[in-house]
Amino acid sequence: MSEELARVHRFQRDFNLRKARRTIDVPGGVAVLNDRFQASHDDNKLIIWAGDDPAAVVQAADEAMAERGHRYVHVLDDELGAAFAPAFTAAGYEHSPYLTMVYRGQAPTGVPAADELGLDEMISVLRANWRETLPGATDEEVEALALRIQDRVRGAATVAFRGVRAPDGEVAARADLYVQDDIAQIESVYTAERHRGKGHARTLMESMLAEAAGAALIFLYTGTDNWAREFYARLGFEPLGRTHGFLRIE
Repeated sequence: MSEELARVHRFQRDFNLRKARRTIDVPGGVAVLNDRFQASHDDNKLIIWAGDDPAAVVQAADEAMAERGHRYVHVLDDELGAAFAPAFTAAGYEHSPYLTMVYRGQAPTGVPAADELGLDEMISVLRANWRETLPGATDEEVEALALRIQDRVRGAATVAFRGVRAPDGEVAARADLYVQDDIAQIESVYTAERHRGKGHARTLMESMLAEAAGAALIFLYTGTDNWAREFYARLGFEPLGRTHGFLRIE
């Protein structure tokens, strides 16, 4: 594993530990839990970075998340995740690899700054975004998905929410920026459906890359074979490694 990738893994592990409400040591990693948002996969999961016994991790997930309606395990190491995949699949988990991409381009200059979104406005935007993404979700489920961002502010020294507006003032695209020491992560990039295809996401990304230009390492996660990978590549991101997500709904 390269030193860059090791630093990304530490960043991700520490971010989740800082924002967690409870933690439990498990074989090869840690369970991070949040009793306020029990249905949130991001806030209730196992993070694994070592070990050689997937059965022990499956059992640990059952024990740590016994009161949850899901089991989610995020394996940070690519080789370990690939090795664990057969056992998790046999245990009824869906397997989703994720690509870690690192920015290799020249920081954009002369681009307009994205709007800073306060927490209240960001929550309002998230409510609308989740309603269009999950039209069958209840109001209670949408509210929980929106409010869980309140706990992200504890994850890094800098947690910023940025947006680009349409001419009518509505937030057309939004994203998070997390910075700790000299590492920056861009996360949760989303363009509202009626504003897609108009360049808002690119404008937002260029602004955020300019804002994060002082970091020694800028990275993000995306799916391994979706359009976003090509979009980020055009901006100057290159693949650095893979992580593995395993999800089972109870």
